[in-house]
Amino acid sequence: MKRDFSQRFGFLVNDVAKLYGEHFDRLARERIGLTRAQCRLLGALAMHGDEAPMSQVELAQRLDLSAMAVGGLCDRLEAAGWIRREDSPTDRRVRQVHLAPSAEQALDAALGLSDGLQARALAQLSAAERAQLVALLGKARAGLMSLATGDVR
Repeated sequence: MKRDFSQRFGFLVNDVAKLYGEHFDRLARERIGLTRAQCRLLGALAMHGDEAPMSQVELAQRLDLSAMAVGGLCDRLEAAGWIRREDSPTDRRVRQVHLAPSAEQALDAALGLSDGLQARALAQLSAAERAQLVALLGKARAGLMSLATGDVR
């Protein structure tokens, strides 16, 4: 029996994310020489800020990747000069990861790619519809986050 999932929230969100990610990955590789995973890692560090360094384990948790995968990403990003790693002064098992100043340019380029891709993906929507879509997705995200914390409303 054939089923149509095209009107189901979970299917649409996952399919949009997959398609968006594939297009972003191709553009990022071609134009800035970084993969989507590398851009996500740089973005996670930038969102975290400089107040306290993140460990590779924290990055793995935030990105939903294995510690080994994040270690490989960090190896490549460090070799290219986008990040720097230091041993933790309090725990010799921990590697702290910091954005290098040169990463700002890469992040700006990645955000530009993302903005252009978003504009093409949402070109059929009016400005009000785009704003509404973002607001509704934010509410859906908050609802899912409340499930994770046990805050059932």
